[in-house]
Amino acid sequence: MSKQNIHDDVIKTNKQSNLFLRLLKYAKPYALMIAVAVLCIIIATVLRSFTPRILQITIDEYLTGYKKTMIETPYNAKPDIVFRGVNYTYTDIKNTKETFSEDKYILHNNIKNNKWYFGKVDDKIENCIEITNDEYQMFRKKDKSGVKTMALLFIATILGVAVFSLIQEFILNKASQKIIFNIRNDIFNHIKSRAVSYFDKNPIGRLVTRVTNDTQNLNEMYINVLSNIATDVFTIISIMIMMIYLNIKLALVSFAVVPFICLFAMVFRHYIRKVNRIAKAQIAKINSALNEYITGMKVIQIFKREKKVFAHFDGLNKGYFELNKQLLIMRAAFRPMYEILRSLALVSIIYVGVGDAIKNIIPFGVFYAFTEYIRRFFQPIINLTQAFDIIQNAMSSSERIFTVLDDKTEIKNPEHSKLLENNSEHAVKGKIEFKNVSFSYDGKTKVLKNISFIINPGESFAFVGATGAGKSSIMNLITRFYDCDEGEILIDDINIKEIDKSKLRKIIATVQQDVFIFTGTIKDNIVLENKTITDEEVIRVAEYVNASKFIEKLPKAYDEPVVERGANLSNGERQLLSFARTLASKPKILILDEATSSVDTETEVLIQDALAKILKEKTAISVAHRLSTIKNADKIIVLHKGEIIESGKHDELLNKKGMYYNLYKLQYKDDEF
Repeated sequence: MSKQNIHDDVIKTNKQSNLFLRLLKYAKPYALMIAVAVLCIIIATVLRSFTPRILQITIDEYLTGYKKTMIETPYNAKPDIVFRGVNYTYTDIKNTKETFSEDKYILHNNIKNNKWYFGKVDDKIENCIEITNDEYQMFRKKDKSGVKTMALLFIATILGVAVFSLIQEFILNKASQKIIFNIRNDIFNHIKSRAVSYFDKNPIGRLVTRVTNDTQNLNEMYINVLSNIATDVFTIISIMIMMIYLNIKLALVSFAVVPFICLFAMVFRHYIRKVNRIAKAQIAKINSALNEYITGMKVIQIFKREKKVFAHFDGLNKGYFELNKQLLIMRAAFRPMYEILRSLALVSIIYVGVGDAIKNIIPFGVFYAFTEYIRRFFQPIINLTQAFDIIQNAMSSSERIFTVLDDKTEIKNPEHSKLLENNSEHAVKGKIEFKNVSFSYDGKTKVLKNISFIINPGESFAFVGATGAGKSSIMNLITRFYDCDEGEILIDDINIKEIDKSKLRKIIATVQQDVFIFTGTIKDNIVLENKTITDEEVIRVAEYVNASKFIEKLPKAYDEPVVERGANLSNGERQLLSFARTLASKPKILILDEATSSVDTETEVLIQDALAKILKEKTAISVAHRLSTIKNADKIIVLHKGEIIESGKHDELLNKKGMYYNLYKLQYKDDEF
């Protein structure tokens, strides 16, 4: 991971089959819903494929029904037509040029005078009997009835398509939303369980992209794959069956271009997926840059770096623009090629079909149905290839999502954790012991070297040293944000690796220099979703740490809205809220990481007063650059380059005149001591 660009989220396998199998696992709980939806798709598709067939029957059987031949009705048979006292029956033979054993009769039309005549199939007009309009209507009565029946059947078919399409659309959208809901929850749940080192390597914007943009791409894929693509596949199958049924010769002519379409689609699929993957990485870079620049906008403006920042963002944006341009060029070239192939198939049908239609080998209705089926046959193929955009987006997104979900950077809980409960039966004492602890963030450079110390219950320890000495690293190890490389860390003589993380952190509270305030209210930021903390306790702890003085001056007091990161509060107010939050959690061990370094003198007095109250009967560990705040510590440990240089009480260390003496002298060079 360290060698990989943080934005290049490509999992070890690029096989789409593996990705699909993993994505289908999310669809498994909704298999019944999907099965019902697929059934609706099949029914709707079959009904839709029958509409050209209905039109073909209407044309061949009824609109051109006058071309049907008739014979005189055999004895005792029921006639179809009684014309001028003679009974006639329609034959099922459509080829009127064939030689018959009996005399065949048909209606003849004289185009010149638009009159109708009745006679034998091969008779000339002058040898036929002119019929009246009423007689013509009598001959076409069955045709009119048939047209009405076909019209009603056509309407019923269209309504059936609409109803089943609506049902499957609703079911699939509901199922897909639930699937995406679960995927999004899994991603966030996985992210929040990662070790702190994971967030050291992954920008916030990148992770936000996984939870939002990438899951949305999957949402589009589920809807299109399970709906549109399924519809298109069944449409192609049903049309192929209908075309073969109507005329296998024309069907084979139509199918001749399909291999070329598939070949072109495979080539297109390869290149567009490659560009899509790069585009996804680029948008993640843009999101990360936006998050960083917007968060640090004050610093950017103070140091007048607006032009430099814009130049960097512009470069990222242009890169994304160029990638999208490549995608647009591919898509622009894609559609015309398919139109050409579709047109070639249609021209082939016309070339072969018109000749046979003129020769009366193929009825006109069949020819018309084929032209309609050709239009419908290629449209779903075009849709399928266009859906590659969505599929490739989704596959790229799924690769990146599974990169997050497959990450193993975590602090694992023990299989059988030892009890560490803050209750009357087994009260946590708060003893902390480091035994020969060494630690490195990158596995190479040690930031802590062979650290050993014991903090007894209720004692107050302070760690001092230059920047990078390892002070904050000790705090991170106690809370198990990281695990030490060597040695042991014990709380109440139990190795913290044998304690459940949630139970360990329940007894530890940390007050940091940079307090994070969540969007919500003052009260929300004290209780932090802990439903067991009552309103009375919130007020009590706020008063206890002197935070109530500024809270009660706010328009809505404890219900006062707090904007993102507490921008509408001062540093001191945020720090006092942090102390109230800490006290409300009732910790046994308190860690103060530069808790008073960025507040004014007045606020520091309030905080020191709050600290004196909070530290009663608690084990406390402080990290401080302002040495005046740790004078009363039971023991001060001086760190230098990851090692303990000296330790003792404030006065003892000053008398030794070592590193602590030098640090103190630098801070208070104008004072006598």
